[in-house]
Amino acid sequence: MLSLMSLWNVLRNQRGQGMVEYALIIALIAVALVLALTNLGAGIGAIFTKITTSL
Repeated sequence: MLSLMSLWNVLRNQRGQGMVEYALIIALIAVALVLALTNLGAGIGAIFTKITTSL
């Protein structure tokens, strides 16, 4: 894991700033995917439950 001083150097660096921006975008996409898949998973579970009870 990065130490606090090396994290500060990365944030001050232009290339480091770009990497941090990409990391934030990836984190936002990951959160959106988790929320979408959680909701989708509940719907799929209900469908399988309905199929199981009808069999």
